Amino acid sequence: MGKSDHTGSGGPSLRLLRVGENIRHAISTVLMRGDVQDQDLNGVSVSVSEVRVSPDLRNATVFVMPLGGDPDTKITKALNRNSPHIRGLMSKMVHMKYMPRLKFLLDESFDEASHIETLLRDPRVSRDLDHSDDGTPSEEE
Repeated sequence: MGKSDHTGSGGPSLRLLRVGENIRHAISTVLMRGDVQDQDLNGVSVSVSEVRVSPDLRNATVFVMPLGGDPDTKITKALNRNSPHIRGLMSKMVHMKYMPRLKFLLDESFDEASHIETLLRDPRVSRDLDHSDDGTPSEEE
């Protein structure tokens, strides 16, 4: 086993990224078809934004964002409750020696991006961005 599971920069290897993307597509397909019969998931549209697979391929963290949000985490709890069933359906689409255990988490990157966008639109911040580091107005003005 000559190659590492991670690249030199500390991030996941290309293999882990590929496996995560295949799993993401399979879970999206399962959820889109409505193969999971759960009262909390009926009629709910869920986006699977990312899947992070552990280096040993035994566990996968699935980041989801339900349409309209999930303030009381009812949908993510339902997905975790149905994780073994989703895993079984997924195993018919993704062929791996070991199918990873799935853990569903709410993807908060959308909220973070919105918060950063709000901060950047603040007049005080935009005023600071319009000036160069030495305190003089930038050439664009």
